[in-house]
Amino acid sequence: MPFDFAHGPDGSNSLTVPERSRRERADQGHVPALVEEVLKLLEVRPDGTYIDATLGAGGHAEEILKRLGSGKLLGFDRDPAALARASERLKKYGEKLMVMEGNFAQIATLHAQSGLPPAAGVIADLGVSSLQLEDAERGFSFSLPGPLDMRMGPDAALTAGELVNRTSERNLADTIFKFGEERHSRRIARAIVKARPIRTTTELAQVVTRAIPFRAGLHQIHPATRTFMALRLAVNREVENLEGFLSRVLAVLAVDGRLAMISFHSLEDRLVKRAFADWSRDGRVRLLTRKPVCPSDREARENPRARSAKLRAAEKL
Repeated sequence: MPFDFAHGPDGSNSLTVPERSRRERADQGHVPALVEEVLKLLEVRPDGTYIDATLGAGGHAEEILKRLGSGKLLGFDRDPAALARASERLKKYGEKLMVMEGNFAQIATLHAQSGLPPAAGVIADLGVSSLQLEDAERGFSFSLPGPLDMRMGPDAALTAGELVNRTSERNLADTIFKFGEERHSRRIARAIVKARPIRTTTELAQVVTRAIPFRAGLHQIHPATRTFMALRLAVNREVENLEGFLSRVLAVLAVDGRLAMISFHSLEDRLVKRAFADWSRDGRVRLLTRKPVCPSDREARENPRARSAKLRAAEKL
């Protein structure tokens, strides 16, 4: 049967992390989404092998490591800076942890190189981390002045600045529409081309904001949100990499191994949902979540960046 989460009388999820643990994660600058739900779905075994395919700040990884005895966790990330920070944070777990730099699309190759046995569980968090967003020099945020970079790792072939300033108006509009699902994509692309060269994040945000017709009360998110997201996905080829990951991840899972995936974008969630449905129809997995698990009202209040998170999980047959 699919896993179901009970909710308390106040509408919040009944699975809660102790306040002390919640504060500790907040103090470290990044609060991972849906931690309790991920742990419940993975059913972490002390002797199991686990993979955090998008290590990031190490939030999900640490909660798994706390529950391991003789087991091991393999964590990898395409961002060398994130990998270094997570390695420092998690070094107290010693030989339980193995880290590797690499893109999660290459999960089968990285797992083979590790020499570890098939995994009892895999977690993939597809969101950009708070640490990346809050580093102005990385260029992910429209609210912090910085260069138009947006590269998650050295494997990215071009920067957001190159994409913004060199792409044709038509291709730029198509990119913003496809990856950002922005209905004003053509107006935005036209404004960007007219304003070239655009050098900084805040300059681009201003151009996009001016290009979108303002209607009082309709802007629930910043007008540049979808454009910045589209550029980030395009620069890092995130959709292509997600497809690569989905095509290979079952190969690294042991029978009865579990996969938990968190997405923050409807395009990514559709790809995950479709893959899970195909696997289920082919008898390759048992779905643990018929519908995506979303943050409780409490978590959404305490960690606003988790509001759009959707968690899906499956067990390999």
